[in-house]
Amino acid sequence: MQALFDAIATMALSSSPSDARRIFHGRGGLHPGCEHLALDAFPPALLLTSFQPLDEAALAAIGEALAARWRELSDAPLCWVYQCRGEGAGTRLMVGPLPEPHVVTEAGARYLVHLLRGQNHGLFLDMAEGRRWVREHVQRGDTVLNLFAYSCAFSVVALQAGAREVVNVDMASGALVTGRANHELNGLKAGARFLAHDIFNSWGKLTRGGPYELVICDPPSFQKGSFVATKDWARLARRLPALLAPGGHALVCLNAPELGVGFLREAIESNAPELAFVERVANPVTFPDVSPERGLKVLAYRRA
Repeated sequence: MQALFDAIATMALSSSPSDARRIFHGRGGLHPGCEHLALDAFPPALLLTSFQPLDEAALAAIGEALAARWRELSDAPLCWVYQCRGEGAGTRLMVGPLPEPHVVTEAGARYLVHLLRGQNHGLFLDMAEGRRWVREHVQRGDTVLNLFAYSCAFSVVALQAGAREVVNVDMASGALVTGRANHELNGLKAGARFLAHDIFNSWGKLTRGGPYELVICDPPSFQKGSFVATKDWARLARRLPALLAPGGHALVCLNAPELGVGFLREAIESNAPELAFVERVANPVTFPDVSPERGLKVLAYRRA
């Protein structure tokens, strides 16, 4: 784990003290022996994620390294959380305290996160460039459809950029409760709708609400009962042209290391030939990967 210890020894505080960011990305495969590890800052807390169990000796060594570096960086008490995924999955507050509510920032926007609740914390850090793309491309007065909205970070950004309305759709009503809170945190009192619907059973309603200048599709890669990429991306792609206004954009996302960018392009271009490929949005520099095929895929398309 030397690469992780090196990252801890050189980590710095962000210029914006509440900004969430990745500190160490072992998952990218660039640090042999650390492929199971990631370290994130969700200020004022640090989050260590491991995709295989770590024994108590390893956790103690990491804790000592974090404490030593933290003493050099801040007078505030250290707070860090350990999450194990896969075998022995669980989350532990190693040293506290965690704030409640716990609010972090990104590009000036504020988001509610929950490090001790489940595997997803409320803000996917690898999607930062996707949110930047939305902020830069939404025009004042646009309408946006945010599918698989989760905690609605895309909606916050779109409304801040001048969108007239964003329709957020997700099966998980609890995630949309967090989404509402995120809008309130950012003073966005109008313009957002929250629909706890099964997307595949709601096409009529969603189509009638359009057309939209931007449709965002960021589904889970595999979530039984909701979306399975290998089966459902073709079904989703076929619906996109009818949802988009002429000249409108679709931002489509895939986070499945086993499926390359070619899979997503084939799904879109075979099932929605009306859409023209525009660009692949680069991933954040804090998420380097040995292969661009393994990392997050975020593609922009435009309807003729």
